[in-house]
Amino acid sequence: MKKKVVSLMLVTAMITSMAAGCGSNNAGSTNTGNAGGDAATTGSTESAGGDEATSTGDNKLTVYAWDANFNIPALQAAADDYKANVDPDFELEIVEQSQSSDIEDAITLAGSAGDYSTLPDIVLFQDHWIQRYVSDYPDAFVPVDDADVNWSDFSQEKLSYSTIDGVHYGFPVDNGTVIFAYRVDLLEECGYTIDDMTGISWADFIKVGEDVYNKTGKYLLSMDGDGNDLIYMMLQAEGESQFKDGKPYITENEKLVQVMEVINEMISKNVLYLANDWSDYVDQTILGDMVAGVMNGNWIIPSIEQVAENSGKWEITSMPTLAGGEGYASNGGSSLYITSNCKNTDLAKKFLAYTFGGSSVTYDGALKNGGVITTCISAGESEVYNEGVEYFNNTPIYAQIVEMGSHVPVVEQSDYHYTCRTQIAAAVINIKDGQDVMEALQAAEDQLNFEMGN
Repeated sequence: MKKKVVSLMLVTAMITSMAAGCGSNNAGSTNTGNAGGDAATTGSTESAGGDEATSTGDNKLTVYAWDANFNIPALQAAADDYKANVDPDFELEIVEQSQSSDIEDAITLAGSAGDYSTLPDIVLFQDHWIQRYVSDYPDAFVPVDDADVNWSDFSQEKLSYSTIDGVHYGFPVDNGTVIFAYRVDLLEECGYTIDDMTGISWADFIKVGEDVYNKTGKYLLSMDGDGNDLIYMMLQAEGESQFKDGKPYITENEKLVQVMEVINEMISKNVLYLANDWSDYVDQTILGDMVAGVMNGNWIIPSIEQVAENSGKWEITSMPTLAGGEGYASNGGSSLYITSNCKNTDLAKKFLAYTFGGSSVTYDGALKNGGVITTCISAGESEVYNEGVEYFNNTPIYAQIVEMGSHVPVVEQSDYHYTCRTQIAAAVINIKDGQDVMEALQAAEDQLNFEMGN
């Protein structure tokens, strides 16, 4: 994701527009909260309007969110739950945004103007960006330490994004825990099982990958070479970060150097297919049936499931590690935050604490209707989460993912996560093309230091 640079002229123009239309962007507005049923929609879809984005009723809240097939069904499930079990008069108005950057821009514009009255009561916000925005616009968000939530019941890695200087600001929504999914039919064809791939070292993984490619012509792993998250995931599974004390930690990071060497070896031995871009990664390798294994945040599951004829042929497990042993990482995710423009913060805290703070009803509905998997450990113990999933050989993958998420190590994060990803991805390509590993990493570190102003 590119750094946002908003000129004074653009800010002024857009603030004027937002004052007139309350940040509508012609986004759909859905009133939710009917008790019972899979759909929570009670009102028609319309453009957001009015002088302020916040709700005015005593029992109504407004939230900005994106993704009608994922995050919004999760919010609808929460509205259903709260209305049915806490307050029959409760109403949640979901203002759909086209993408996550729309919400980031809304915060930027409001903060630049020093006027947060254009914001809704609640916003859904990307985990990797929130710390920068709380730092840049500390008056935009409301701390929620006093919310009735058992914070120890969540993946601590997930909470590490929304906990800033020891203060809780967000309520976790989705689970970005990394899965390694394998075509068990292809593994068996080559003499291996899912157990053989659990707790494996990357060195042994490469040996298996060579066998699989030689016997089936399929890669055991693929990754988008342009937006390459592989390095970050492999490194987090080692308990390491690409940053240390706020600065790049690249050339002196022994684990990172080893990870880069492993990646290069996997490419050279046809174990890893490095796709040209995201479309190539999904359309050619996953949907195109080029791979026998997929490793990414669990949000990749719907892409895997699009190939109907492979139902029952997949299972999931944890990641390999350099020394062997089960590896755990997370990639992607978002949380909900209360804005300073919320006129009823008590209601917002109660709603979010009751629902996303641990309600199995909310999280069961979010999973069934939108595929959103919780990071709340106790919610992952429900019957819904422990049901076998036919596509994954009738194994209870959702309970498995929640359990794996509880083991993800907390590593140092940075506002420059995506900038670092770009530079390290370029280093992977350069190393593949023959550049020395340390030279490529030094160039990446120098460029990252330059962009960070070090």
